[in-house]
Amino acid sequence: MQIKGVLFDFSGTLFRIESVQSWLRAALAEREVEVSEADFERYARGLEAAGALPGGPLPRHVPERLAEVWATRDESMDLHREAYTGLARQVSLPDPGLYDALYERHRSPAAWLPYPDAAEVLGALRDRGIRIGVVSNIGWDLRPVFRAHGLDTLIGAYVLSYQHGVQKPDTRLFHTACTLLGQDPADVVMVGDDRHADGGAAALGCDVRFVHHLPVEQRPDGLRTLGLVPGVARETCERCP
Repeated sequence: MQIKGVLFDFSGTLFRIESVQSWLRAALAEREVEVSEADFERYARGLEAAGALPGGPLPRHVPERLAEVWATRDESMDLHREAYTGLARQVSLPDPGLYDALYERHRSPAAWLPYPDAAEVLGALRDRGIRIGVVSNIGWDLRPVFRAHGLDTLIGAYVLSYQHGVQKPDTRLFHTACTLLGQDPADVVMVGDDRHADGGAAALGCDVRFVHHLPVEQRPDGLRTLGLVPGVARETCERCP
């Protein structure tokens, strides 16, 4: 196919959230709460098991009282906050203000790192006149993250689930993104890390390619080897479907 547009997922595809430990330390520092190292490790383990860090490990178990909210969490700002602060509150933290502090921390650009090859791939696509969009299941505006890391000028359109009231794999999100880019879905590639959510673009006619949701230091070239940019053979990518 001749690629005329590329849509990217956000978390786990272009950017990765910080570790649970880094996230917790930042919130404790902001609240000026000091804890012993043993307590810190206990809180971190509990929050990780609860899946309280958006973009981090998934919950090992979602309490029944949160099941409906969890299932629709990316359809609005309120549902997203309720879901993740609800998961965090399963862990008894030493300051009640920490639950909101943790949620606010994950929305900070400082909590996110771009994958090592993100700027290179996005820049190469832009230089070749290929339109770029971001389609994300999310409950807040991620554009400040792109601005803080100098990638905002490379993105032509953002389609964020909470602004549309639906979540991937709903094809309406991908259709909106293709329309904003002015491209036929058959000429567009969707890149993501979730075969269910991001794979929904295939129903619209997009080609879909996947990367692994890994820490940034463990995935230096996952985007580069997808064959999006001429000169890089897709067949060299072990992560491609």
